[in-house]
Amino acid sequence: MAGACVAQQYPSRAIRLLVPNPPGGATDTLARVFAPKLGEALGQPVIVDNRPGSNGNVASEAAARAVPDGHTLLLCADAQIVIGPHLYAKMPLDTLKDLEPVASLVNTQMVLSANPALPVHNLAEFIEYARRAKPPLPYASIGNGSQHHLVMEMLKARAGIDLLHVPFKGGGPATVALLSGEVSVMFGGNSVAGHIKSGKLRALAVAGKQRSSAYPELPKLSEFYPDLEVTPWLGLFAPVGLPTPVLSQLRREIHKLLADDDFSARIRNLGGLEPYVTTPEEFAALIRAEYAKYAQVVKAAGARVD
Repeated sequence: MAGACVAQQYPSRAIRLLVPNPPGGATDTLARVFAPKLGEALGQPVIVDNRPGSNGNVASEAAARAVPDGHTLLLCADAQIVIGPHLYAKMPLDTLKDLEPVASLVNTQMVLSANPALPVHNLAEFIEYARRAKPPLPYASIGNGSQHHLVMEMLKARAGIDLLHVPFKGGGPATVALLSGEVSVMFGGNSVAGHIKSGKLRALAVAGKQRSSAYPELPKLSEFYPDLEVTPWLGLFAPVGLPTPVLSQLRREIHKLLADDDFSARIRNLGGLEPYVTTPEEFAALIRAEYAKYAQVVKAAGARVD
């Protein structure tokens, strides 16, 4: 009876949706499309609260320390959950124990994008140009230890090239640097999609396991370097201890949204994002598998954040 009462009372006020990135990147863009629709479904406003910093740890810790009543949620990328813990000697939280996986939302395709001033038009030309470049070409990432950083380091190792890493606090600032020519290349998602379409940036390859429906003409990295595949995802998390009725209600409403054709079309129109529906068991298994995988990737890349 107590569980039923909790479900009937939820939500009793506005819901705070923590986002670990500044405005402009894929996570923030998705949050601003997702929040009003979830708010309509739940009958209370969902307010986006950007909390950038420390590779997502600021927002993740705030979510983990919040009262587990469903009124504080975290929309974040997989990097915060499965990569960050391997980068820091000391973490402010245990992402596997302190956060409850609510639901997967989307997966996304990272695109190797170049400033058009760079005299390359495909991946092979880029690799050859980068191999000869003195000093090394600078590349942007959305932060030390991010997937954008790690996949470029993986490409560097496989292709035998040298590049200079320039980290930024989010996809928006990194893309601005690429557009201005401050850096030459970057792996990006939603933040670069519109600029690729307009011709302000040049796309060279995608990093995912499958070719992208948004960029069907682009090759995968794995077509040149077998097993070099990275497919990021974004999901919703809550503090551990969330009442089961509230967790079930959130999952039910999220799955309804992702099954809605109009909402799914809006997600796809953001550029490079695809609705990604999993069962709770599948989502939990994915998190465990990728946590173990990135432990090895981070160690091989020698990436650390102090």
